[in-house]
Amino acid sequence: MLRQIESIITPPDHHWVGDGLKVQNFIPSKIPWERISPFVMLDYGPKNNFPPSEVPKGVGSHPHRGFETVTIVYKGRLEHNDSRGNSGIIGEGEVQWMTAGSGILHKEYHEKNFSKSGGELQMVQLWVNLPAKDKMTEPKYQALTKNEIVRLELQNEAGTAQIIAGEFNGQKGPAFTFSPVNLVNLHLKPNSETDILIPKDFNASILVLEGEVEINGEKVVENKMALLKNDGNEEVVIKAKKNSILLIISGQPLNEPIASYGPFLMNSREEIIQAMEDFENGKFGELE
Repeated sequence: MLRQIESIITPPDHHWVGDGLKVQNFIPSKIPWERISPFVMLDYGPKNNFPPSEVPKGVGSHPHRGFETVTIVYKGRLEHNDSRGNSGIIGEGEVQWMTAGSGILHKEYHEKNFSKSGGELQMVQLWVNLPAKDKMTEPKYQALTKNEIVRLELQNEAGTAQIIAGEFNGQKGPAFTFSPVNLVNLHLKPNSETDILIPKDFNASILVLEGEVEINGEKVVENKMALLKNDGNEEVVIKAKKNSILLIISGQPLNEPIASYGPFLMNSREEIIQAMEDFENGKFGELE
């Protein structure tokens, strides 16, 4: 039996994150946390052309606690700095996986040379909840380059898979995760077909970044997301009408209470209050 689509999601109007990320929010504005746990946010920035700028646009220093941020760049280049001394450039086809854990300050902005020349930016930012037992883990940073992300040829010469995290077709991605998740990009050729398996106990959705596909016979076009049913089935058949890029996210639900306030994601109101106090008292470090 095929794992059917529950709904096809059209995103809301875009909003700006800082002055450098023009995004549309699929999670939680269209799919609630409880339905797509352990994922708590997905902002998609479709292709947007930025003019040259001597001052890099982006998001200034801000705090996080209790979850992980995953930034995937498809076009353009972003740069990152945080209060733990980590910094790096996220190029096309690369991923930055930051575990905020007990607390961190960070900022993301257009990479210097990309900013000076201007150009097209396309990206996804995903927030992954941390289990209660790991909420206060030591912050960490994973820079996943093109060479580190596992690349797999699909059956029937349908295209390629880039495995960022978890497991796909027997291959494992490089990202270390606390919550069991699978995160995979599919690059499909025109008039191709591929058959994939998604664990039946995982919440799952498929974002179509480019192109047009049929997912178990239902058409899903560019800039829409298919939320899959939790119907006890695993198999998903994808047919691409044209060159298509898909992001498949799936994960085992945490089934734990959620308390949130802005950039803090904990399990109780008391923990949120503590996070705010710790931030105000400088316990997240310093970042200009």
